[in-house]
Amino acid sequence: METILITGIGLIAKATGKLLSLKGYNVHYLTRNPNRHPALKTFKWNLSSKEIDVSAFKDVTTIIHLAGANIGESRWTKKRKEEILKSRTVSTQLLYDTVKANNIALDAFVAASAIGYYGAITTGKIFEENDTPGSDFLGKTCQSWEQTLNQFTLLNTRTVILRTGVVLAKNESAFQKLIKPFQNNVGASLGSGKQYMPWIHINDIANLYLFCIQNKSISGIFNAVAPSYMDNREITEAISRKLNKKNWLPNIPSTLLYLLFGEMSKILTAGSRICPKKIIKEGFKFKYKNFDRVLDNLLENN
Repeated sequence: METILITGIGLIAKATGKLLSLKGYNVHYLTRNPNRHPALKTFKWNLSSKEIDVSAFKDVTTIIHLAGANIGESRWTKKRKEEILKSRTVSTQLLYDTVKANNIALDAFVAASAIGYYGAITTGKIFEENDTPGSDFLGKTCQSWEQTLNQFTLLNTRTVILRTGVVLAKNESAFQKLIKPFQNNVGASLGSGKQYMPWIHINDIANLYLFCIQNKSISGIFNAVAPSYMDNREITEAISRKLNKKNWLPNIPSTLLYLLFGEMSKILTAGSRICPKKIIKEGFKFKYKNFDRVLDNLLENN
C-alpha cells in the first residue's frame, strides 16, 4: 500500500485524503494540532520552531503540500502579509530540509500554488502557465512560494505545482459567500462585474491530485481551474436564476469594498481568465465544467 503525506487538514486536504483512502492509499497528515483529528493518521509539525515529527515520513512515496494561511480570512496588514508568505515558504523549506537531511526517497512532490501568481488584475488576456508573475502582493507571494517548491527538483523528485483557483464546495466559505446574499435577497455584482473568477469544484481538485500522483509522466506547473470563463456579473446572474431570486440591486462599488476589506478587496474586484488546456492535454477530464452544474450539485439538499 502506497503512503501519501498531506500537509494541513483544510478543505482540499480532507477531500483529497478521503479520495486517496477510497483508492487504497495509506494517508498521513501533518498538522499543528493532531489531537483535533483522532480519526486520521496525524503527525505534528511546528513552523515557528521548525519542528517536525519525522515518523510522518515512514514509507511515504509522495508528499501533497497544501499548507498555507487563508488569504481571504482577514485584512492584509503588514503582519498578515508576512504570515501568508511565511506559512507557504517556511513550511515548504521545512519539508525540503527534512526530506534532504533524512535521505527520504520520494516518487513525487505535488503542491498547491494559486492563480494569484498572475496578479489580481482584470485584463483581456487569457493567462497560461508560461506567463510572467504579477507585480502585486499576490504575484510576488506566489513567485516566492513556487521558487521554494521547485527546490524538490534538486532532489530528482518529480515535482508538480497546481495553480489553483477559487475552490467551490458545499457548506464551505467561498461558496457560501457567493450564495448567502442572494438567499437573503441582497445579492449583487461586485465592482464593475467584469472581473473573472476562475473556479474549480472540490471533487475536481481532489481528482486532479490523484491524477498527478498516478500519472508518472506529469511534472511542472499547471493551472487548476475549470474550463469556464465567467465574469462576476455572469456568476451573480446564474446564482439568482438558480435560486429564483431577483438580481435587482446595483453593483457594490469597489470603493466601498476597499473601505470594508482594504487591499484584500482586490481578490473580489479583479480577476482575469486562466487557461487550463495544459492539464487537459495531459488527459485530465473535468467533471464540473459548467457553473450551473456546480450550483445544482452544491445546492442539492441545501
